Amino acid sequence: MKEFNLIATAAAGLEAVVGNELKHRGYEVVVENSRVRFKGNVEDILLTNLWLRTADRIKIVVAEFKAKTFEELFQRTKAIAWDQYLPLDANFPVAGKSQKSTLHNVPSCQAIVKKAIVTKMSEVYHRKTRLPETGAVYPIEVALNKDQVLLTLDTTGSSLFKRGYRLEKGGAPLKENMAAALLFLAHWYPDKAFVDPVCGSGTLPIEAALIGKNIAPGLQRSFVCEEWTWIGKPLANKLRQQAKEAIKSDVTLDISGYDIDGRMIEIAKQNAQNAGVADIINFKQMAAKDFKTTKINGVIVANPPYGERLSDQDSVRKLYQQMGQVYGPLTSWSKYILTSDLEFEKYYGQKASKRRKLYNGALRTDLFQYWGKPIKK
Repeated sequence: MKEFNLIATAAAGLEAVVGNELKHRGYEVVVENSRVRFKGNVEDILLTNLWLRTADRIKIVVAEFKAKTFEELFQRTKAIAWDQYLPLDANFPVAGKSQKSTLHNVPSCQAIVKKAIVTKMSEVYHRKTRLPETGAVYPIEVALNKDQVLLTLDTTGSSLFKRGYRLEKGGAPLKENMAAALLFLAHWYPDKAFVDPVCGSGTLPIEAALIGKNIAPGLQRSFVCEEWTWIGKPLANKLRQQAKEAIKSDVTLDISGYDIDGRMIEIAKQNAQNAGVADIINFKQMAAKDFKTTKINGVIVANPPYGERLSDQDSVRKLYQQMGQVYGPLTSWSKYILTSDLEFEKYYGQKASKRRKLYNGALRTDLFQYWGKPIKK
């Protein structure tokens, strides 16, 4: 089976998390800004799309070369054996981006790459008329950075955070792959109690339940490469069936999601139902300040409203203060709180064990980590 150079793209700050996921699945990785490189065959392309919880996309590296002129870009692109990837009727849109490069006009770069591929394909397939482009979609990207060109073929389609279960969401939803990354960063394991005190549409508890039951995050969705002639649905269906058989249906989990807004709790329950985990998550309407527990060694992960988005700053900082008062006595619990308010510790009332810079979309946030001291049972 042919081996490809592959890239798993990642949100800024999560590259190492994606790299660790790939390592745990047995791949050798090279972690770079916004991506992780690895090698794999057609089966690996489907498996990583199906199973990676924290990546955005899986891309095939078609070529890498230097280009400072449009002529160089055209000729180097045309030299590629595109017929190994694209059938005659392929629909191949070309996206682009450019950083610190001589060729900085992105639409022109896209047009040149498109023209080069059309020229090559017309020669190979002996076409004098336009290519039909009526078949499956093969999304191509030309990315330039310091005059280095990276041509990739996207195997995913819609980003991997789109699991398919979240039909309704709140005003400031956390992407599903970001939620999974927070769970990994929080070192939550299925034998520990998990609480999200401001769960909104339920993304964090649902992702915890998917991890706990070993449910592949891509099980309910399809990938653009399944329509490709050289990958196809039979192999995808086989791997999907194997993923279904790997689900741990008899596992016992302690996962709770609370929110002050009863309407959001109903949405969270519906989303959990769609994800197939409604029976193992305890959703309840409750304010963060009213949380009490006698359990030990649990993990709290929270994405409370940031001052600039859902509420005014004063009420949000009052929430941080309440959290500090409620969670302070829970010394065996670990708490991980994501916020863009860099003064969070001041209102929470305690300095974090560690802070980690992450990006929730384009918004810079910090994950404030308070490590618990486990009590031996």
